[in-house]
Amino acid sequence: MARNGRRLAPVWVTLLLVIIGVVLAVIAVVYFSRTAGHLPSFFPGHQSGSTHHHTKHGIAAAVVALIAFVLAWMSSGRRRTA
Repeated sequence: MARNGRRLAPVWVTLLLVIIGVVLAVIAVVYFSRTAGHLPSFFPGHQSGSTHHHTKHGIAAAVVALIAFVLAWMSSGRRRTA
């Protein structure tokens, strides 16, 4: 099959998806490693003095980060010509 040089998506879309994925992966690590009382105040789930971990928030951030990475990988491909 012959391939042309056209990408499936513009480069900026791929870069944006990678940046979103990295940011969400960092957020997931913060949710897993910090208690609700030690989360930054702008994070959903922040509760002063709480010792609860927001595991579900961390899982959600990790899943969305994984989806962003998969979409970035898919958008980096080239179009096939018949």
